[in-house]
Amino acid sequence: MPKPIKRRELIRRLARLGWRGPFSGGSHQHMEKGERRQTIPNPHGSGDVDWTMVKRMLRQAEIDPAEWDQLGR
Repeated sequence: MPKPIKRRELIRRLARLGWRGPFSGGSHQHMEKGERRQTIPNPHGSGDVDWTMVKRMLRQAEIDPAEWDQLGR
């Protein structure tokens, strides 16, 4: 199960999976992979992206949670 993660670590892992960016646009930055676009949240306070948001992002980006966890090791 995904855990809270620092925004910088989130971007690093997405880059390792082939996503480019982050790029500015609108109220949030985003990353791209081919025709796909994934919004990158900007957490306030603790600086951590909540696990529920990580889980939602993985589903939208069609990333296997097991593969995601392997990147953190």
